[in-house]
Amino acid sequence: MRPGSIKISRVHFPVTTLGYGRRIGVWLQGCSIRCPGCINPDTWDFATGWEATPEELMNLVGRWLSEADGITITGGEPFDQPSGLQLLLQSLRAHFDGDLLAFSGYSHDILFAKHPAILQHLDVLITGPFDSAAGQSLSLRGSDNQRVFLLTPKATSRYPADMDSRPWEGVRHLDIFFDGNDAFMAGIPKPGFSAALHRGLQSVDLRSGTPPPQFDPKQPALLQNQYE
Repeated sequence: MRPGSIKISRVHFPVTTLGYGRRIGVWLQGCSIRCPGCINPDTWDFATGWEATPEELMNLVGRWLSEADGITITGGEPFDQPSGLQLLLQSLRAHFDGDLLAFSGYSHDILFAKHPAILQHLDVLITGPFDSAAGQSLSLRGSDNQRVFLLTPKATSRYPADMDSRPWEGVRHLDIFFDGNDAFMAGIPKPGFSAALHRGLQSVDLRSGTPPPQFDPKQPALLQNQYE
């Protein structure tokens, strides 16, 4: 990889299911944690995806910055690329006034101890591996063992103060994106959704899978947000 670059799986806008408002979603490529039941196993392989410098990514997302409320970085495991992640966040912070949110499968103890220089650029941090046995009742995370940290005044002005213990309310929504012949869903589905989707597709002779990384992200079909 080129110095300062980062491996990316896909980029979409607007994402409305992974944080406050209309967001740019950046899925990084590569994950060493590989939680059983992960919704994005196509982002595990470090050998796939595409490589970009912070400047190249800014050129890609620049057309959306004036419309976006925030940027969500997920994956994959963002903190498996700490040098590239720090440079990316620095670039985003310099050009963007919205909130920056990152998901990580590492524990908060590890992240606060090893990566304070990265965390200083984030507004919201969601930590911990996906564990379906822990329950799936808490908002903005895949399983209830995961933690939500509001790190800045901007975060506390946009998210409820009890975000770390806040239960899901109402209907969960997913954003649907279309890349050519492939469809991609962004968001946190309710328990049992993936199995039901597989059964439904099989009943009409279709199959579910994961889309290949795309350099030309398309617009989603569904726009809704429960945090506004």
